[in-house]
Amino acid sequence: MDIKIEKQDKKGQVKSTIKKNNKKQKPLKGISDIRRFFYTNDKPIYFISATNFNLLGADEWVKGFKFITYINCFNHQHPNVFTPKEELPHAEFESIEDINNYLLEHKEVVDYIRSRGEGGKALLLMFDEKTEELAKKLGLEICFPSAKMRTQMDNKVNTNRIAEKAGVPCVPNVLSKVNSYEHLCKISKHLGKDLVIQTPFGDSGHTTFFISNEEEYKKHEEEILKEVEVKIMKRINCRGSAIEACVTRHGTIVAPLMTELVGFKELTPYKGGWCGNEIYPEAFTASIRRKAREYTQLFGDQLRKEGYKGYFELDFLIDQDTKEIYLGELNPRVTGASSITNHAVFALSDMPLFLFHLMEWMDYPYTLNVKRINARWAKKENIDSWGQLIVKHTAETVDKITKAPKSGIYKMNQDGTITYARLDTHRRAVESEEEAFFLRILDKDNYQYEGADLGILVMRGRLMTNKFKLNKRAEQWINAIRAEFTSEPYVNDNSTEHKPLEIGGFKLM
Repeated sequence: MDIKIEKQDKKGQVKSTIKKNNKKQKPLKGISDIRRFFYTNDKPIYFISATNFNLLGADEWVKGFKFITYINCFNHQHPNVFTPKEELPHAEFESIEDINNYLLEHKEVVDYIRSRGEGGKALLLMFDEKTEELAKKLGLEICFPSAKMRTQMDNKVNTNRIAEKAGVPCVPNVLSKVNSYEHLCKISKHLGKDLVIQTPFGDSGHTTFFISNEEEYKKHEEEILKEVEVKIMKRINCRGSAIEACVTRHGTIVAPLMTELVGFKELTPYKGGWCGNEIYPEAFTASIRRKAREYTQLFGDQLRKEGYKGYFELDFLIDQDTKEIYLGELNPRVTGASSITNHAVFALSDMPLFLFHLMEWMDYPYTLNVKRINARWAKKENIDSWGQLIVKHTAETVDKITKAPKSGIYKMNQDGTITYARLDTHRRAVESEEEAFFLRILDKDNYQYEGADLGILVMRGRLMTNKFKLNKRAEQWINAIRAEFTSEPYVNDNSTEHKPLEIGGFKLM
């Protein structure tokens, strides 16, 4: 462990330096040692993002772990969330990277990080080269592969090629530039007339196009033509699923397979948009679970060969007609599903997946039996039942919010309304299926617009029927939480004072 040395200069100012401890470190042996290592951690560690949703609860596992966020979902009641109080002038945010760069340049954030000591670590949902430069200036090490590598991996066309090298099957496809509808038909003739086109980057709800005729093609022609290469797939009758994993020096650790909620009009305005997840023991057949684990390990092992390490998520598409399972896409990061992965029973009985990721960046030797961990996590009895709903504003309106529900635990009443039960900072406090944890995103005086995230509902038990439709309970909770928001129409008077600030016109999670 490094040693901090403090000395006074001639003016009486205290200056500290970090002296490297060259003494050979004794490796941590297994999960109990690693857990103890994090409980006694002395390095400042930060998750920096728009909200603290993705790694909610991480501070309970790691001493010195803090969230730095732009949106304070807990109205400054969370002890480990720091949000700058003063809003500084800035260009309109167009991405999470913009938000993170704003935060890392904000004086309140800079002062906060410096007050907690040197040699900190940073986790970020999204970042770019500028973020890397700003973090370096603050003495922070970003605990993810470089932005350049993540961008290469995030490219859906490149993902397809990595899968081919790993031996992981993809939906029948062709990778090509498209010059016209006629050209599309020619190069995809072997895939049939019903096609799905994905551009290399972007949220699937915005950049996945379903095309079966020229009229549908024309709707998205501009987005398709500007790309150097797109992924053109045969359209299959599929169900979405998600699985998170971590590439470590000892192998790829794989969490259980989750269902995905996609395109429900009650939650999102986007036809192919992700809007939630479920995890429960009987979600998939034993064969599908086994294949998903095998493919994820193969993919993770290939990522390691490519130079990647740490957390990643794969979307798998399960063909309902043939029962084949295909890779959909890669997210080289923690994701919106991470909240479910890191708080389920399988994770709490050992340790959350994000801790395995963090261990890879802690400059400390350790040993681990990945095969045994994967075997435990694959057992149905180690999986409890949870679900989450991502609630967006779905109407084509812009409104100013006049009342918003607080984050915390809510209870469902017999008449379909809900009551705020108590403040809590994460979902493990939900005691029964009559309760839910709500994480508020948009607050009073914010503006809601089509696609804006209102908040996340997390609850025990099922949210969908066996036919993958929203069940009555999910619909009740969606309607009830929406009723907790009130708003008034936005009136454009051409003044800057009342111009709506759009936070979330892009994917926040």
